[in-house]
Amino acid sequence: MRILLLCNAFNGLSQRIHCELRLLGCDVSVQLVSGAADMKKAVADFRPRLIVCPFLTRRIPAAIWKKIPCLVVHPGIEGDRGPSSLDWAIEYNCIEWGVTLLQACGEMDAGDIWGTAVFPLRAASKTGLYQREVTAAAADLVKKAVAALQDPDFRPRPLDPQAAPGRLLPAMTQADRAIDWQRHTTDAVISRLRAADSAPGVREEVGGQSVFLYGVRREDSLGGAPGEFIAHSNGAICRATIDGAVWIMQARREGGIKLPAAQVLLPLLDSTPDPLDAIPIAIEDIYSERLGDVAYLHFNFAGGAMDADQCRRLLAHYRELQSGDARVIVLMGGEDFWSNGIDLNRIEAAEDPGRESWENINAIDDFVAALIDTTDTVTVAALRNNAAAGGAMMALACDHILLREGVVLNPHYRAVGLYGSEYWTYLLPRRLGKKTAAALTRKCLPLLASEALQIGFGDEVFDEDWQAYWRELDSFCQRIAQSADLDAQLRAKAAMREADEKRSPLQGYRERELEKMAAVFFDPQSEYHRARRRFVYKVPPEETPAHLRKKVPFWQRAVFS
Repeated sequence: MRILLLCNAFNGLSQRIHCELRLLGCDVSVQLVSGAADMKKAVADFRPRLIVCPFLTRRIPAAIWKKIPCLVVHPGIEGDRGPSSLDWAIEYNCIEWGVTLLQACGEMDAGDIWGTAVFPLRAASKTGLYQREVTAAAADLVKKAVAALQDPDFRPRPLDPQAAPGRLLPAMTQADRAIDWQRHTTDAVISRLRAADSAPGVREEVGGQSVFLYGVRREDSLGGAPGEFIAHSNGAICRATIDGAVWIMQARREGGIKLPAAQVLLPLLDSTPDPLDAIPIAIEDIYSERLGDVAYLHFNFAGGAMDADQCRRLLAHYRELQSGDARVIVLMGGEDFWSNGIDLNRIEAAEDPGRESWENINAIDDFVAALIDTTDTVTVAALRNNAAAGGAMMALACDHILLREGVVLNPHYRAVGLYGSEYWTYLLPRRLGKKTAAALTRKCLPLLASEALQIGFGDEVFDEDWQAYWRELDSFCQRIAQSADLDAQLRAKAAMREADEKRSPLQGYRERELEKMAAVFFDPQSEYHRARRRFVYKVPPEETPAHLRKKVPFWQRAVFS
């Protein structure tokens, strides 16, 4: 079955559905949409049997939806309509929310229902909910719809606005999102910031400048006059509410890019709040927990990006764990992303992006080298969430890779014009073989957890349910820690590392990778600098990348008008 994906961006949800449909044996093409003409040409070129819209905010032309079933993923319960579905659900503190798969018609979000799913709405940001609950529900609904399409007895059911639990809501504006620091409670402030993450943020006027705020944590100890900036730490800035305080994690100036909130806001303030000597628990981005002989190392970085300083702090924390008596060290990544490699936003904002890129890649390489050289402890990459580029390659440095069902990996660098480092030229062929490694980095397609398992990128795939995954992960790691032959495993690991080193020194891989990276970093005209700028400023591509878009032979095409 030929299926066309129409989407504004090839985001995590679009990638998950792309992978799931491929695994069903479907022939899938992607069109990144800028207007009706794009959609019509993609349909004419590919002649799809079905069109799926995982993330699309534009209307589909009637010439298309009247001829081909067009299924739209709407992140809301049945009957919910409007472009700010998840935002309003968070703002209203709904207990339960859902996803609806509906057929496009002449009215937005009002078509026939192909399926709906509900889930508890946990206290989390819009990004977190979208990455986990919304994506999982949408993928399941799309797979069921593909099966239903082949059932001659299946009929989608009309939306009954009177019986449906949802309703039409307007687009949420900045007036709706505005925080009144003299009136809103801490809970209300948190809800508004969560509903605006990761876009569009909450607009504020600070020091006469228009800025947008993102990311929030509750502060339980500090306080001050409502609206007062009272402290800063680890890139975050603390602001008092009428009944407490919150930490704001990121901010951007109008027309600018997201950066640590303190970096953006402190220069705008007349009075600079005091820095804290220790990082408060609420905003710790690197921390560990111990269960028996297993140490779990968390690194919860915004957007999964790791700047040079974060890489160095992560290495220091890892070294501390390594010097202890833990028999297994588990890399947990973050709550929304496992890791996406170097921090392109921090690099873009640097005075010398080339030099900052160099510092960042060397810092992450140092951490990966420490993982590779760990021969006295078992290391585990717990890929609970999506990983990409250097973050995905970093996982390969661990002894075991344990994936959560539905996780999407992008283990390649070409999308941002890079050759890549993180010792991938050693790690990827070692696990997958040279042929598969070359294909993976050349094709630049997303990889679903189950696909990763099949080619050897992962060792186990555990349940998609968050708590079930944790139980299976801990059970696996505890078994390793208590294994009677653990010492023998570690001796074998050390012998293998020694043999690899004699065959080809690890430093050589790093030097050859960095030679190619330096040529790109320090060339102001390289594609990397242009691609990075487009990425951080969210500039849509002028056309769909060739590796995502397919065409049928010209004699099979039809023209839509």
